[in-house]
Amino acid sequence: MIKFVLMVNRQGQTRLSRYYHSVELSRRAALEADVVRYCLSRKKDQCSFVEYKDFKLVYRQYAALYIVVGITDSENELSIYELVHNFVEVLDKYFSRIMFNLDRVHIILDEMIQNGHIVETNKSRILAPLTAIDKMVDS
Repeated sequence: MIKFVLMVNRQGQTRLSRYYHSVELSRRAALEADVVRYCLSRKKDQCSFVEYKDFKLVYRQYAALYIVVGITDSENELSIYELVHNFVEVLDKYFSRIMFNLDRVHIILDEMIQNGHIVETNKSRILAPLTAIDKMVDS
């Protein structure tokens, strides 16, 4: 199961966070800071799967952004690694540049992951709700 998804920049600032299990707001900032520090300190030639406390971290770097996913021990790391890449491809398909509207990014993430489980990977189906919203706005 996916516990959380974080998108952070190289300076360690969280740009997007989505939690799929209960974490107190007071603990989120500390958790994010610790996770980001842990992932950003790793070298490029090191594995992108990391054992961390009572769960695993899977992360990928895209330009100046890191996407970090916290998962349970029973989750397949490679499938999450590919999910992250698929997520970035969907973002790239919808947005012309990496700066984007966070509301739309949350919609994309919600179409892909629900309650910590992957529910959709097809890019066209993921983007269908946004396409419908865009058509309504344009008309």
